[in-house]
Amino acid sequence: MHLYDIEVTKTDGLTYPLAQYKGDVLLIVNTASECGFTSQFGGLQALYEAYHNQGFTVLGFPCNQFGKQEPGSGQEAETNCKLNYGVTFPMHEKIDVNGEDAHPLFKYLKSHQSGLFSENIKWNFTKFLVDRNGNIVHRYSPQKPPEKIKDAIEQLL
Repeated sequence: MHLYDIEVTKTDGLTYPLAQYKGDVLLIVNTASECGFTSQFGGLQALYEAYHNQGFTVLGFPCNQFGKQEPGSGQEAETNCKLNYGVTFPMHEKIDVNGEDAHPLFKYLKSHQSGLFSENIKWNFTKFLVDRNGNIVHRYSPQKPPEKIKDAIEQLL
């Protein structure tokens, strides 16, 4: 299986294959609207705006597995992101990133880039940087602000 074989679902219910991003650099992030790291939406949006025309996309995936910090639906999370942070990058349905019900995308990402002590996602706003060929090149902890990933993105573009 390859990253581009995986299908994801947007908040409007539209399911599509990640193959539509072939040739793009991606930053895939599990998000939460009520997290201490929620302000990172601003940095993620700034990266998206700065590099989208060069083939860069941020993909957000709301998750309620950490501190129940995404209590609403995926659509509610997307609305919150748009209203509070001006988010225009693609947001998706609410998913699990760990455990038996983890979405296939995050199972794939974790199997190709494990964390410091284990494969599991530790918290909201874990970020995976993907090159233009669909290779997961780096996993960033929630503490890493999006603006600190800028140089790595520029190298891949």
